[in-house]
Amino acid sequence: MLGAAAAVLAVAGVALVTVALLLPASTPAPPQPPAVTVGAPGTEIAAPRSVYPAVPPAAASTGPVLARSLPVSLDVPSIGVHSMLLQLGVNSDRTVQVPPLEKDSKAGWFTYSPTPGELGPAVLLGHVDTAQWGPGVFYRLGVLKPGQTVDVTRADRAVAEFVVDRVESYPKDTFPSLQVYGNTPDAQLRLITCGGVFDTATRNYENNIVVYAHLTATRPA
Repeated sequence: MLGAAAAVLAVAGVALVTVALLLPASTPAPPQPPAVTVGAPGTEIAAPRSVYPAVPPAAASTGPVLARSLPVSLDVPSIGVHSMLLQLGVNSDRTVQVPPLEKDSKAGWFTYSPTPGELGPAVLLGHVDTAQWGPGVFYRLGVLKPGQTVDVTRADRAVAEFVVDRVESYPKDTFPSLQVYGNTPDAQLRLITCGGVFDTATRNYENNIVVYAHLTATRPA
């Protein structure tokens, strides 16, 4: 079984695939974590390039862990996010599927990662913005702070409650794949979008924003 699933490792090393669109200069740039410089916005997402073997888990799990159940929706109250969750697999070229670019921007769960609440890091991806409709579902992801909450409603009618541990911004060419996607001794969550400086020459953001969170409790939906 793949634990945390399909990271961004290719045969020769890390390989990130992005989807990018140029936005008008008047569109506001998405908020970022401290010390991240923001340029003109665009649209792009970190995409796992290929599946890698599971990293051996710790000898014993710590914290609450739930049985497998598909995620249905995502709520991040502090940044005003409510999204039904799509299921994202991999394309024929082994790149990860990303949510469609549409007015009602939705986040998606990467199906090769654990379901939210299972042992390991569940991975949710979302667009930061789009050329046609502006801010996306994860437009304000970079302003999340440690201690804030993320709720995922599951098909078993349980709400998995996560607490943010930290928010990081990584240059795409040094993306720490094993740190983000590798197995963990508890139930964790990763929220991923783009950020950092927008390169007008390549029409890409230079960084990826990753939110790390861990499961603390559950409640009925």
